Amino acid sequence: MDGELLLVGLVVIGLIGRSRNVTTSACILLIIKLLSLDQLLPVIERRGLETGLMLLTIGVLVPFLSGKITKKDVASIFTSPPGILALAGGALATYTNGTGLQLLQAEPHLIAGLVIGSIFGIVFLKGVPAGPLMAAGIAAMLMMIKDFFFG
Repeated sequence: MDGELLLVGLVVIGLIGRSRNVTTSACILLIIKLLSLDQLLPVIERRGLETGLMLLTIGVLVPFLSGKITKKDVASIFTSPPGILALAGGALATYTNGTGLQLLQAEPHLIAGLVIGSIFGIVFLKGVPAGPLMAAGIAAMLMMIKDFFFG
């Protein structure tokens, strides 16, 4: 029952913070629970991140196939300062996401803090929702900085 209450809380937080992903995900899990399809939960837990990342990657690659990104666009990435900085930003972001994935695998309970922190950022800092991997990656880096300075 505690899990269901937490998910209802996440639905409310997602609605307040206008985070469709959090709201929809929590609702889907509640529906799975209400329909007594608990046998799906281990599969979702084991393959959910992998499947989500694959779908995200497909979405990012569509502009290559649709012609919105051309060979000329790709060439300019390697020859212009903004393009080179974009390459560095992409590399740093994926490293950060990987660090976040490791943190979430080691300490899955931190997702509640990431979601609530994201909602605070949306509401009070006028931010835009970030994915949980990026939020976890930033949290992991903050933890590394804390450990470096404070042991």
